[in-house]
Amino acid sequence: MGAHFVPSSKPAVRAGLALFAAAAIAWQATAGVAQARGPEGIADVAEQVIDAVVNISTKQSVDMSGNAMPQLPPGSPFEEFFEEFFKNRRGPGGPGGQGQQGQQGQNGPKPSPRRVNSLGSGFVIDSAGLVVTNNHVIADADEVNVILNDGTTLKAEVVGRDTKTDLALLRVKSDKPLKAVKFGDSDKLRLGEWVVAIGNPFSLGGTVTAGIVSARNRDINSGPYDNYIQTDAAINRGNSGGPLFNLNGDVIGVNTAIISPSGGSIGIGFAVPSKTVVAVIDQLREFGETRRGWLGVRIQQVTDEIAESLSIKPARGALIAGIDEKGPAKPAGIEPGDVVIKFDGKDIKEMRDLPKIVAETPVGKDVEVVVIRKGQEEKKTVKLGRLEDGEKQAALAAKKDEAAPAEDKSSVKKALGLDLTNLNADTRKKYKIKDKVKTGVIITGIDANSPAAEKRLAPGMVIAEVQQQPVNNAADLQKRLDQLKKDGKKSVVLLVVSPDGDPTFVALGLQ
Repeated sequence: MGAHFVPSSKPAVRAGLALFAAAAIAWQATAGVAQARGPEGIADVAEQVIDAVVNISTKQSVDMSGNAMPQLPPGSPFEEFFEEFFKNRRGPGGPGGQGQQGQQGQNGPKPSPRRVNSLGSGFVIDSAGLVVTNNHVIADADEVNVILNDGTTLKAEVVGRDTKTDLALLRVKSDKPLKAVKFGDSDKLRLGEWVVAIGNPFSLGGTVTAGIVSARNRDINSGPYDNYIQTDAAINRGNSGGPLFNLNGDVIGVNTAIISPSGGSIGIGFAVPSKTVVAVIDQLREFGETRRGWLGVRIQQVTDEIAESLSIKPARGALIAGIDEKGPAKPAGIEPGDVVIKFDGKDIKEMRDLPKIVAETPVGKDVEVVVIRKGQEEKKTVKLGRLEDGEKQAALAAKKDEAAPAEDKSSVKKALGLDLTNLNADTRKKYKIKDKVKTGVIITGIDANSPAAEKRLAPGMVIAEVQQQPVNNAADLQKRLDQLKKDGKKSVVLLVVSPDGDPTFVALGLQ
């Protein structure tokens, strides 16, 4: 392909353009050769691993009565089918759809349950028949089959699944050993490194695409342990659950999600890194379920405002906003307001580091935790519990209080753009504040132009602490604020508790 230039009437300019054109054509020729060649080894990798990559075929029975589209989980393999099915049912001839089909949908017999098929991707990690895929690929399926590269179909059983990382482990029985691949070390990936994705986009069958590692440790707010590999290797519908390989032929990720307004690849795909996958799959393989470490705390980000108020430089760590009464942190002496900066010898640089590190730590292990409390470092030893047990306890503990509105006659004090009133039996009833909230000052109103409004504070929330000191009434709170201003503090950290008892630390500037 040549470059097109507009001739100039001036000889010097025309000569310069000619030289530039020649250089551009030479560059394009060189680039074309490089692009045609691509990175060495992709064909070798594809040939080496293709037989270990499988299609995951699922079947689900769905009730087709009525016109409402079923509620499906995000990324469900049946999403595309239902979208097309219900679109076709609507049109001339009634709500059933177009023509004769529409009339039948409106006046004819109710449709019977229908079997729906869908395809995803997966890969073999053990020649005896263990297959890894995404949990959303098999979610709600009545039947799961694994289709090998040679077309052989094997019925699969679900060994275990994990919704938090969207991973699942399947087992199939084969008359002969299956081709398996091994995991590589995703921690060694470099930005710009070439990777190969293999999967089943748009149900076309095994397809190979290549790209580079665009970013690491991406948080896309899909779960508590987000640390995705981002790649521009083409990943489309049906690639979910398929492997992402390095050029050594090792699996360094499981293709899970894409960002796309159209449903097709725009060069922004995400894979669960192999370090995360291996830890989860090993537990599913051994126990049929996950067994994650549990600290029993509620945490939030240490903002610059909070760091300044708590004398933490630089801003880092995870701020403990609340403690589970039955969790491991409480007997270890960890308290709300503590900032965790190190866990089991690993630095906690930001809030989201802590859940991942805790989850990867063995249940029952005695762990040293370093916290900053009132500007000083302290060491605590925690015997980790199991996250799944803690979640069960939390589910059983949920309880609702009866509403009993009552007009508040208490005095109200203005501070920080907040209307405040004391916590007593009447105000507790009015704002439905649970008994677990022992003391504090109730927020009854918020100045729309104040910093408090930007922090999403709301009437009914209770200020329990000011700068890590408990407050019992509005006068006590005002006294604390006045003292902080005298001390030259630019901001204050409040421990704010919801009516249900969920605590959050909020930093507000002192006007």
